[in-house]
Amino acid sequence: MTSPTFTKSAQKLSKLEAIKERSNQLREPLATELLNDRNYLTEDAVQILKFHGSYQQDNRDNRVPGQEKDYQFMLRTRSPGGFIPPQLYETLDHLADEYGNGTLRTTTRQGFQLHGILKKNLKTVLSSIIKSMGSTLGACGDLNRNVMAPPAPYCDRPEYEYAKTYANYIADLLTPQTGAYYEIWLDGEKIVSAEENPEVKAARDRNGNGTIFHEGEEPIYGKHYMPRKFKCAVTVPGDNSVDIYTQDVGLVVITNAAGELEGFNVLAGGGMGRTHRKEETFPRIADEIGYVDRADIYDLMKAIVATQRDYGDRTNRRHARMKYLIEDWGVDKFRAQVEDYFGKPLKPFKPLPPWKYQDYLGWHEQGDGKLFLGISVENGRVKDDGSFRLKAALQKIHQKFELPMLITGNHNIILYEISPKHQQQIDRLLKEHGVLPETEIDPLVRYAMACPAFPTCGLAIAESERAIPSILDRIRVLLDKVGLEQEHFVVRMTGCPNGCARPYMAELGFVGSAPDTYQVWLGGSPNQTRLAEPFMERLALCDLEAVLEPIFVGFKQNRQPSESFGDFCHRVGLDSIRTFVSNYQVNSSMNIETKEIPVPTSPETLSNDATAPQAPVDPSKIRHRVSVRHDIYSQLKDESKRQSKPIVEIATQAIEEYLAKVRAES
Repeated sequence: MTSPTFTKSAQKLSKLEAIKERSNQLREPLATELLNDRNYLTEDAVQILKFHGSYQQDNRDNRVPGQEKDYQFMLRTRSPGGFIPPQLYETLDHLADEYGNGTLRTTTRQGFQLHGILKKNLKTVLSSIIKSMGSTLGACGDLNRNVMAPPAPYCDRPEYEYAKTYANYIADLLTPQTGAYYEIWLDGEKIVSAEENPEVKAARDRNGNGTIFHEGEEPIYGKHYMPRKFKCAVTVPGDNSVDIYTQDVGLVVITNAAGELEGFNVLAGGGMGRTHRKEETFPRIADEIGYVDRADIYDLMKAIVATQRDYGDRTNRRHARMKYLIEDWGVDKFRAQVEDYFGKPLKPFKPLPPWKYQDYLGWHEQGDGKLFLGISVENGRVKDDGSFRLKAALQKIHQKFELPMLITGNHNIILYEISPKHQQQIDRLLKEHGVLPETEIDPLVRYAMACPAFPTCGLAIAESERAIPSILDRIRVLLDKVGLEQEHFVVRMTGCPNGCARPYMAELGFVGSAPDTYQVWLGGSPNQTRLAEPFMERLALCDLEAVLEPIFVGFKQNRQPSESFGDFCHRVGLDSIRTFVSNYQVNSSMNIETKEIPVPTSPETLSNDATAPQAPVDPSKIRHRVSVRHDIYSQLKDESKRQSKPIVEIATQAIEEYLAKVRAES
């Protein structure tokens, strides 16, 4: 069979496709530009650098009009399953101080990021990481990113070991084979940290109905790699510590009664990124695709990759993720194409237990007599700041015990292989450095995530990591004020719509839309199995309390027993919440208590207030009931979702335009 070709070759490919094709398998112009004296790389070199695990950034806090940007680089580790050996952490900690900004950052894909690296130090830093059993290859760029797995190091639960093992195997299967990485950063010296699984190597080279290229260095990726980034995770039934529905491909370990691995359930088509005011872009959760036997997992993964590689959109990068391919084709057509590459039908998806959101904070038994400890890392930033000195605490623990480490999908840290006799010493060290145990952390903080955003992320529109602590404080004050002192829920924030902290799965999500202004998303599930919905297009932070207080009051007054905030918002619907908020804001100005959120029972009724007050208030705030036909309501609802605006706003605009036209004609 001939090598696969792009099906859209007749269309104009995006600029980046040409950059990849000219790169000589990720070598140029990066290799040449690293030799010059400039403190930055050109755009073409920057795009190739991403495949090597680094982004060029500039510190916007240091921008001065008329002066050159403060160029620096971020490096990201490739750490399947979040594994960080002791010697790698020691190296990263040292590099952060000597060449970076003095901090480390855990990522939501179970890796570390170094910030503030200068171009002249890139090679030193990267080579040090590689020589310490680390890698950055494929941590960014248009290829398979870091493969996630549950971070719990259980020794007596074989399904967890399978998940970790196959996360590593799939990462190896889809690792770029180009020699560029070692040529550029180690002058051609290839460091081999462990012998590759022979099954993985054989599977990579196996043809499999046109899944590989027979020429060049990249049998799976070819010259153009993937249309966009590609994200995978492997987990066990019930453990959603990896946000399984947000992945391009999610694999769920299936074992038999004896604990032996039989195969994997397969989900595909998740993804968070979107663009403001581009309705054709949207977050999406993965679909159930089928089940595959253990022996066929590598060929199945190649078939999925080949389907996205050959049919994914290479003309419009906003439309290039696999989620759009599945959305456009439908699951059945996608499955059929995968099966064509795979060579046989997939088996039916096997039943699974309910998913649970896990963070593994605190002390746990591994199952072999040793312990592991989950440490909360607020906003993922490992730093020393006043009385909070997590970075120094981890240095001391490392010096004494040299423990291996796992990064979680919630950007926390797990230390493991801990002897019980060392538990008290470690607790004491953490306490001495101001690091709180999980029992003393506000659950709002414990379950929150934020992306780095300003000052270094070039895509940031608004603050995120630096803003969320004060926002969580204000939310806690609000909850206390309305009598929800013990309440907590999943809050996530990003500085732009790309969704790196996965805000579209949150019970309450904030997505930067302008300086100090955010979209608000509501209704994700506490166990991360349902997308949130856009509630408000632009919330200025100064209006945070005015908007959230009535929502929390409505939640308190109308929730069902033990109902979570996200489940409540999903059940009653965002239009009903908007109605309650409008009533609350009007009635509060008149000292009238609002007691009930109207849950819609008939789609024929378009309502924004069933009991509009008759007292003298601002007429623009009075709402009246208007009934419409069902087909008109359905169109309004669809338009509301498309524009992320309340139904009442769209209906009001249409009526105003109609009345203006009638008056003009008369």
